[in-house]
Amino acid sequence: MSRNTVGTDAPPTTRNAPRRPGYGQLLRTPGAWTFLLPGFAARQPFAMLTIGIVLLVQHTTGSYGSAGAVAAVTGVSMAVFAPRSGRLADRFGQRAVLIPGVLTHTASAAVLTVLALADAPLWALFVAAVPTGASVPQIGPMVRSRWAALLSGASGQNGSEAGPGTGSRPVSSKTSSRTSSLTSSLLPTAAAFESVTDEFTFVIGPVLATALCTGVHPAAGLIAEAALTLVGGLLFAAQRGTQPRTGPRGAGGPGEPRTSALSVPGVRVLAVAFLGIGSVFGGMQVSLTAFAEEIGAPGVNGVLYGIFAAGNMLAGIVYGARAWKTGPRRRLLFGYMGLTLVASTLWAVNSAPLLAGLGLLVGLCIAPALITGYTLVEPLVAASARTEAFTWLTGAVALGQAAAVTVAGQLADAHGASAGFVVPLVGTVLALTTLVALRSRLTPKASGPVAARGMSHRVPVAVD
Repeated sequence: MSRNTVGTDAPPTTRNAPRRPGYGQLLRTPGAWTFLLPGFAARQPFAMLTIGIVLLVQHTTGSYGSAGAVAAVTGVSMAVFAPRSGRLADRFGQRAVLIPGVLTHTASAAVLTVLALADAPLWALFVAAVPTGASVPQIGPMVRSRWAALLSGASGQNGSEAGPGTGSRPVSSKTSSRTSSLTSSLLPTAAAFESVTDEFTFVIGPVLATALCTGVHPAAGLIAEAALTLVGGLLFAAQRGTQPRTGPRGAGGPGEPRTSALSVPGVRVLAVAFLGIGSVFGGMQVSLTAFAEEIGAPGVNGVLYGIFAAGNMLAGIVYGARAWKTGPRRRLLFGYMGLTLVASTLWAVNSAPLLAGLGLLVGLCIAPALITGYTLVEPLVAASARTEAFTWLTGAVALGQAAAVTVAGQLADAHGASAGFVVPLVGTVLALTTLVALRSRLTPKASGPVAARGMSHRVPVAVD
């Protein structure tokens, strides 16, 4: 099993790497803040979109089922188009994909808002939801890709050391050794930091959207989502110096085939695991909203979901700061077992304090699965498909969330909030079964010495 830190069995070039690289060391990486700040603003709307749609459409139609269906169309559309967006970003650059996507999303969200307020038929809301979801900016995967490029010297900022196939000078063996050491020590920390950032947005986003929808206007949450997408997305796109290098053959250099990341069996297994995580997000959003309505306190919905997301964020902080002795595949399995166990109890709770406590535990279990899933991707996938691979996982979360929102909405309408909480249970059980049965596919096939790159826990270094 691989380790999250460098041990005595590591290659000689990595033995002097820090054993416990911290977040402070990561954030001192030159150029990091140029994309972190606008990236945080640009990814905030992602946490507001689903709940904003649910609250608006439920207000105008009076049905959680209809609200969940419209949100589901948005999620499915995003899941279908997100990998294509990632693949285009790998080939043509993130800026080329982001600018038209941000403009399209802003306009589509505005149309969806107007139609909902005008009591348009459900099919019209579905039509507007398709481009709204398809154009959601994939900021999280793009930031992860920038971290990987920056720490391995393959971004525009470090273009002089990007390596063969990029039109730059050859990298010396001494420089290669330093880069490999930095990559192996800081990239797992970067993966954890990104998960924490994602979850921090899910602490703020649902609370903000709920407060706007309940305290200002039912459409205010979705309007704020569109505005933040426009401003944050354009600011992020303007940071050209840190975006990964592009080319017809991708970041991997000459001779590296351009194939879909989904063709890798391990990525497909991880996508199923992330579908289960999406079922937790979607089931919790709808069921917590329905539960808050049942107890006559709609405003508590954002608080409950914020506690759930806070648990996720806190677990991510601790997880990324620890030096793990067990391998990432085993950590993923144990983390998912814990998630399934806790999710199986949600349906039986009818008290807000107990539900808040269980939501916190669910959040604590999600972060390890997300972080480990993202770090397992890199050893499985060529660098030329890195952003696409990340978007497949993000898209899987969106697809699982969309399905969960639909089913949980129908169950909540027919049988109450408790029935909606069955959805996270079923989703995680099915995903865990798949993980256990196909866990061997999460180990990359040995193919000789491997150059260090991307977000992995222990990266072998090519020997000259």
